Amino acid sequence: MGFDFDAVVVGAGAVGLASGYALSRRGLSVAVLEQDQAIGQGVSSRNSEVIHGGLYYPTGSLKARLCVQGRRMLYAFLEKHHVAYDRCGKLVVATSPEEVERLGAILEQARTNDVEGMAQLSKAEVWSLEPELACEGALISPQSGVFDSHGYMLALQGEIEAAGGAVVVSTPFEGASPLDGGGFEVRAGGADPATLTCRYLVTAPGLSAQSVAATIDGFPAADIPTLHYGKGRYFRLQGKAPFARLIYPPPIHGALGTHYRRDLGGQAVFGPDLIFVDALDYSVDPAAAEGFYRYIRKFWPALPDGALSPDYAGIRPKLHGPDEPQPDFRIDGADAHGLEGLVALFGIESPGLTSSLAIGEEVAARLGLSSPA
Repeated sequence: MGFDFDAVVVGAGAVGLASGYALSRRGLSVAVLEQDQAIGQGVSSRNSEVIHGGLYYPTGSLKARLCVQGRRMLYAFLEKHHVAYDRCGKLVVATSPEEVERLGAILEQARTNDVEGMAQLSKAEVWSLEPELACEGALISPQSGVFDSHGYMLALQGEIEAAGGAVVVSTPFEGASPLDGGGFEVRAGGADPATLTCRYLVTAPGLSAQSVAATIDGFPAADIPTLHYGKGRYFRLQGKAPFARLIYPPPIHGALGTHYRRDLGGQAVFGPDLIFVDALDYSVDPAAAEGFYRYIRKFWPALPDGALSPDYAGIRPKLHGPDEPQPDFRIDGADAHGLEGLVALFGIESPGLTSSLAIGEEVAARLGLSSPA
């Protein structure tokens, strides 16, 4: 039978658009459905815009493999499409002798993950790079950086549309049903509700992944993981940015810890922290600054009083709650849920943005599609 599109992708954030791009590169006609009025308005709009090196993730995990692969692909994509970025490098700093011991394990893991250029630096070597940084030593990751994530998503949209596909906003996904003989009937809402058919269906809607999966007929409810909202708050520095590089503490349980970045506009931003919440609340309580001051002064004692102002917050679609181990990405194909032609993504949080192009390639592979010529 004929289909309206070869593939429908649910969600026009970075991962959904990267998945649509990967499919369009293989000659498929693609429609990306987005419930918001513009692309990239969810998780993709409320993050650090950091390009991660791939240091920490467990050996053999999707996060380890796709972060390194995706980071390499991302720099090439940004360069080709003239999207702004700064490969500024990152320092993982130890502010106590106990943390220095942890640096060795992180360095070993980074090398196992095939992260290029990693090295351990003495206190003196760190000061030669960042004189205001207080630490007992650090790791340097020269492949880490920051970039214009929205410019990146606009470039992905342009590639999909140039290949004859469509990115359709204000069009919520309302459900799908498998068709006899293969493929899906997709129900789309909005001002002009429509039903369309496709051979392949990819769901990558971030915080809506669980609710979207629940509207697909035949998707096993027991295979839909519990969603936890991991809120991260950011504070902006009023004054000159003190460091040229990203500054990270050793990772904390369930996250990478409150870090520093100099954004592409030259301003300093600290965050995110991690608190688990029960609702989508993007407010930033100014009183949270007190904890930020204490944390930041471990590596930047010269932080002036009153220099931090509330900036923004993001919510991460976590698959674990407080004090639970942090799981891997979930990229579920037919072997997981039994529905041929469907790939459902869950828990695509950090390093999902860095990994997005590689995630798109993984989606295509799980649909049984060969690499583009």
